[in-house]
Amino acid sequence: MSALPLNRLTLGLALAGFAGLSHAAGFALIEQNASGLGNAYAGQAASAQDASTVYFNPAGMTLLPNRQLVVAGHLIKPKMAFSGTVTPAIGGGNGGDAGDLTFVPNAYFAFRLSPQVHLGVGINAPFGLATEYAPDWIGRTQAIKSELKTVNINPSIAYKVNDTFSVGAGINIQRIEATLTNQIHPAFNTSHIEIKGDDYGWGFNLGALWQVGSSTRLGLAYRSKVDYTLEGSAAVTNFAPVPSGPVTAEVTMPDSASLSLFYKLSPRWDLLADVTWTGWSAFDKLRVVRTDGSELNNTPENWEDILRYSLGATWHMSDKLSLRGGVAYDEASVPDLYRTPRIPDGARTWLAVGGQYRMSKHSTIDFGYAHLFVEDVGLHSSAGGTALNGEYDSQADILSAQYTHSF
Repeated sequence: MSALPLNRLTLGLALAGFAGLSHAAGFALIEQNASGLGNAYAGQAASAQDASTVYFNPAGMTLLPNRQLVVAGHLIKPKMAFSGTVTPAIGGGNGGDAGDLTFVPNAYFAFRLSPQVHLGVGINAPFGLATEYAPDWIGRTQAIKSELKTVNINPSIAYKVNDTFSVGAGINIQRIEATLTNQIHPAFNTSHIEIKGDDYGWGFNLGALWQVGSSTRLGLAYRSKVDYTLEGSAAVTNFAPVPSGPVTAEVTMPDSASLSLFYKLSPRWDLLADVTWTGWSAFDKLRVVRTDGSELNNTPENWEDILRYSLGATWHMSDKLSLRGGVAYDEASVPDLYRTPRIPDGARTWLAVGGQYRMSKHSTIDFGYAHLFVEDVGLHSSAGGTALNGEYDSQADILSAQYTHSF
């Protein structure tokens, strides 16, 4: 077996698709609080409802109490079922449900340093999730297990320019870890490869918040690209022509920009809206090399910039309880010609509900649930000595909870 097929079936996919079915299109995670989930994350750059605004728009810290702590957790269960054929026929099933149940935590703390200056920090996971097919499925030479974990630390500052306008900024320090496995050659069922890699990267985020009138607030937020050079190893089992050894791969996580609206329709009703752009076109190719500098792969990816649209409403039912609802639409970032079994991304429609229960003047509980309807997408992927043809039936469920304490 030559080196080129190996590159395409493993190393060339090392960062193209290990996140599986994520929830902000591509392999990004929008689940950065539970208080926004019930509104399908509409208006998050303008709502500034709690310290999670550190992530969505740091300028929003100027609307918070003196000190506030937020701790949130999310159970995310994607379903990703393939049906189709492989050429040449190598036996096996369709892989079962490749979507793994994943827990994603977040935590934020913000405090008022002076009447004009607020500081905060967030800990979250901006990219991630995992997928795993049955080890004997028909696409096993292209993907079996794909796992991504990221941790982001986001210290931030906000400045209140005047009673109607605030600005904010933050630094993002990120760590990434990835694991990929698959069968190496269709004729050798015991041949496998496992690739592991990790790296640190950094970026920044900016925000502005404008109180247009007594009932209307606009938020604008930007998150920068983050560059990684993953370093790790390729461990090969039962296939002598392909050596194990160290590898590296460069990748850029996309930048994004959000424009959000918060409108207080009445004392009991809030309306929220949002449009978010994500620059996935930065992921135009993937070049993978060994540590001696020899090129293993230079694959065009040609992903596309996308938009996310969302609308939400909150009903303040009583002094203790508020209820939320929202809808959203995520465009697909992966063109049909470049879709792979590691990331069969499709457009998503969100339906979300949630609420907040105020236990006391200082403590609240937020909760939310969302169902994502993912469009059926086709797959025509040639790699690892096989051609995989078929389609995916996908969806996702998200259940979130959050505790907020102000003091």
